[in-house]
Amino acid sequence: MIMTVKSLAIIGTGIMGMGIAQIAAQAGIQVLLFDAKAGAAEQGRQSLQATLEKLASKGKFTDEQLQSTLKNLTVIEDIAKIAEADVVIEAIIENLEIKQQLFKQLESIVPAETILATNTSSLAVTAIASNCEHPERVAGFHFFNPVPLMKIVEVIPGISTKPSVVETLTSLAKRMGHLGVVAKDTPGFIVNHGGRAYGTEALKILGEGVASFEDIDRILRDGAGFRMGPFELLDLTGIDVSHPVMESIYNQFYHEDRYRPHPLTRQMLTGNKLGRKVGEGFYHYTENKKQDGQKVSADTSKQSLFESLVLKTGSDTSNLSVWIGADLAEDKQQLVDYLNASDITIDDNDKPNFDSLVLLAIYGEDTTNAAIRYQVNPNQAVAIDMLTDLSKHRTLMPSIVTQDNFIAQAYSLFGRKTDNRLVEDKAITQVAVDATLITESTGFVAQRVVAMVINLGCDIAMQGIASPEDIDNAVKLGLGYPYGPISWGDELGAQRILLILERIYGLTGDPRYRPSPWLQRRATLGISLFTQQTNY
Repeated sequence: MIMTVKSLAIIGTGIMGMGIAQIAAQAGIQVLLFDAKAGAAEQGRQSLQATLEKLASKGKFTDEQLQSTLKNLTVIEDIAKIAEADVVIEAIIENLEIKQQLFKQLESIVPAETILATNTSSLAVTAIASNCEHPERVAGFHFFNPVPLMKIVEVIPGISTKPSVVETLTSLAKRMGHLGVVAKDTPGFIVNHGGRAYGTEALKILGEGVASFEDIDRILRDGAGFRMGPFELLDLTGIDVSHPVMESIYNQFYHEDRYRPHPLTRQMLTGNKLGRKVGEGFYHYTENKKQDGQKVSADTSKQSLFESLVLKTGSDTSNLSVWIGADLAEDKQQLVDYLNASDITIDDNDKPNFDSLVLLAIYGEDTTNAAIRYQVNPNQAVAIDMLTDLSKHRTLMPSIVTQDNFIAQAYSLFGRKTDNRLVEDKAITQVAVDATLITESTGFVAQRVVAMVINLGCDIAMQGIASPEDIDNAVKLGLGYPYGPISWGDELGAQRILLILERIYGLTGDPRYRPSPWLQRRATLGISLFTQQTNY
């Protein structure tokens, strides 16, 4: 039975607590504000009022709405007054013992029907409720910062939580303008769990010397469509926040390889290279703004070396011929169309001529192994990533023995271009499209990261942590990815993602890349990754 929530109390009036208070008050709910630190609740209310008044001055809402919201906010200095609330939400420090003590105290104050919710992002709800006399009324209610803009909240039942508590909190989330997604009480829940692949795989790629952190950011932002590159994101979140979460989830899953952290962020944490908050992380910052051209932790000489190589050898493509080897027929046709549009000769022989550039459109493989598989000379070979949109970014990968003139030819063909493009079918604009050359990698940057994101989403579904739809919505809304992992797999093709993972796993033997059975079965059957097991 769903409770009608008329009032709620917020324990902890920091940024997160006041964000929850704002959306609740705007929804017409009476909100009691309490903080153990004297004066903090009133300070939080005043800060929120200043923010709301600023938004009202910009026309975001009316003066009547402003006054109504402020009227719904009440500061209390005595914690005993929270007995009036239907729901109590704690948003205090992420410390299990402190949260357990608080919930024990709350039980001595509130009536038996009051719901006790924790905004924990990393602690087990069951553990928080373990010392309570009535753990059946305790649940997780995990919001994301900034709360008013991040329209997602995870509702997490502990092992004893009543279904009516979950239903009430899910309904309350909707009333406050957020989507409530139900998740099992597992490490990281949905969003922090699903986000493990992005940063950890990027760090592994960086650690292998495949590309600089700037180039990895550029490929994933411009080519794959992520809102921020992984190293920009790590700097924004703060290494002091991100690395402990990486270690925590890795340890809580008993060293599952998919969540393996990287030593680099531990070194940066030790060296206080924490990101924007201290002015230095992967990038340098002045007044919280990233400074271009200042390198901190990666060797970025390779890209400039490749670019100077083009200048040295020249970029004349008039006598160039290209032999194409592609894993997918659609990729080969796209490359043929691209080269034809540039009046480039296609080498149609069964085996490439000795002076033809060998262009390989491959998945989950390095250029050397692909050249051997296609039975072509690796000295002539350059691989190209077709997982990402060529109109936005191109990634090229020579083998370790590819001759300089063939690298220069490939870069001349796919390097920085200015394309004329229709914008909303109204006007033609010139759009610059970059290419990035990387050193050999078992799978390209985007292939590795995107495949790992999708695979992890599939594994979360297989574990029954949440429904495929909730996983998709939670990751997309909570992390700002261009797609949720399940729909992204369908968009790119589950068979293609499976091919990437199977090849990387086969070549490296690293269990990190083993395909999830959820992905494997659906790719084999050629069905949507949203497909669930039929219930009998």
